Amino acid sequence: MKVLELKDVQKIYKTAAVDVHAVNGITLDFEEGEFAAIVGPSGSGKTTLLNMIGGLDRPTEGKILIDGTDLSQLKSSELIDFRLHNIGFVFQAYNLIPVLTAKENVEFIMNLQKWPKKDRSERTHELLRATGLEDQENKRPSQMSGGQQQRVAVARALASKPKFVLADEPTANLDSKSTEKLLEIMAELNAKENITFIFSTHDQRVVNKAKRIITIEDGKVTDDTRK
Repeated sequence: MKVLELKDVQKIYKTAAVDVHAVNGITLDFEEGEFAAIVGPSGSGKTTLLNMIGGLDRPTEGKILIDGTDLSQLKSSELIDFRLHNIGFVFQAYNLIPVLTAKENVEFIMNLQKWPKKDRSERTHELLRATGLEDQENKRPSQMSGGQQQRVAVARALASKPKFVLADEPTANLDSKSTEKLLEIMAELNAKENITFIFSTHDQRVVNKAKRIITIEDGKVTDDTRK
């Protein structure tokens, strides 16, 4: 079942000298439960594309549909609400809230969605156990390693059972052991919960784990391979 459709998506940045086509006419479909990596050299348009899929940026032209909802037709307030209930984000810089504990960071989105306290607690415990962080739940980000912080970020992204998790270079700041652990966790949760994962990455270890590899160069798809 198609859960994400991109139809001739373009992103053009206008400068005084020239128009820059960061994304140049991309058409793609994603099925529910995919584990896909978007790869390409720096400046190829990977992050721009991911940001548009996540509703953090709007395309200049074309359509992005999630379960039939055209993101370009949503008002800013509607788009914020749509992201809140449908999309989880994992960023290179973790983006955890420094004054909150691991448990509170994971619960944050569910709080915004007004989940009942019991359900929030059960889901948080389940994810902290799945990510191997049961003994870290009361620690703040500054008290955890980079790998632990990124696992908290993954747990937070998955907490509200979104349709997608979008991960922009999630392993860039991690060592090999932390990267392998993180990828194993995400692959297991992808298989268990059928949540679609889309990565933007330079990391060959992520590419090796992905089940679909989409290559972008100069804002265009040059290859799309399913393993």
